Amino acid sequence: MREAMLALLAKEPAHGYELRQRLTKALGPVGEVLNPGQIYVTLARLERAGLICGIQVEQSAAPDKKVYEVTAAGRDQLAAWWLDSQWPKAAPVEFHLKLVAAAATGLADPISLIDRQRRALLRRLHEIQQLAQAEPSPDGALLLEGTALRLQADVRWLEACEQRWIGSSQ
Repeated sequence: MREAMLALLAKEPAHGYELRQRLTKALGPVGEVLNPGQIYVTLARLERAGLICGIQVEQSAAPDKKVYEVTAAGRDQLAAWWLDSQWPKAAPVEFHLKLVAAAATGLADPISLIDRQRRALLRRLHEIQQLAQAEPSPDGALLLEGTALRLQADVRWLEACEQRWIGSSQ
């Protein structure tokens, strides 16, 4: 979630409430269940890490608000995130957030992200299939087969993502 927040702030500085509204709009029903407190906790962590900075903005009719913007280090972190094709979770939630952030901000091309991710998964699938062929233990081969099936499912999911993003851009 933190990189998605960075991406939204890279497009346009915002205070916490505005950022939550943008996330809710970008994520739909998933965004509606975001805990508002988590947004502020993440903003504080990003600020401590030097990835964003908060500036107090005076308001005439309301209390001052803190508006956050991305620092150079935050932009570097975001650039690395766009290029990262690791798939650390079984469910591709993090990658979906990356796609949503890319589409919402225009800072990266969702189709390019999908292509890069697919190539990384296909490389990993090829490696797993080679290991499975050479695995002498039936139990080890079964585990590798399960990993290969998961990777195949993830590749099919990426194909569905690609169709969605291509369809929405036409």
